[in-house]
Amino acid sequence: MEKIAVYPGSFDPPTLGHLDVIKRGLKIFDKIIVLIAESESKRYLFTMEERKRMVIEMTKNIPHVEVDSLRGLLVDYLKRKGLRIVLRGLRVTSDFDYEFQMSSANRLLYPEMETVCIMSDVRYTLISSSLVRDIIANNGNIEKFVTPEVKKMIEEIKNECNSST
Repeated sequence: MEKIAVYPGSFDPPTLGHLDVIKRGLKIFDKIIVLIAESESKRYLFTMEERKRMVIEMTKNIPHVEVDSLRGLLVDYLKRKGLRIVLRGLRVTSDFDYEFQMSSANRLLYPEMETVCIMSDVRYTLISSSLVRDIIANNGNIEKFVTPEVKKMIEEIKNECNSST
């Protein structure tokens, strides 16, 4: 039986830390579905489609990675797909608090599911999508935080936005 994990997140934008979790997760699981999630309560810098394209580009040369998107509850997605393993990355202790709360709530809704956490590689501990968004907003250099493919896509999106205003 194939071991499939779902790696959900906003990926706004996807970072080297996200890529690290995907690659390391593939040492444990046969396949990882990167799930681009969207919540009504969050404001995003990039559209769901842009984020999905960035993750697809970032993972295009990594076998056994699928990219999907979700509006709604993670547990509903898992049930619909017949899946039960969620993969998460932990950078700092506050991540643990948040992930513990989310995992507990999700298990109340779907007791068959399990959450597997991977500790962040020390090189990526301080990288977060919100940090990268701040750097982008201030026209800083993001090349140490994202893959070259994602950097290029972000520059193209910024140029499209600037030319339409």
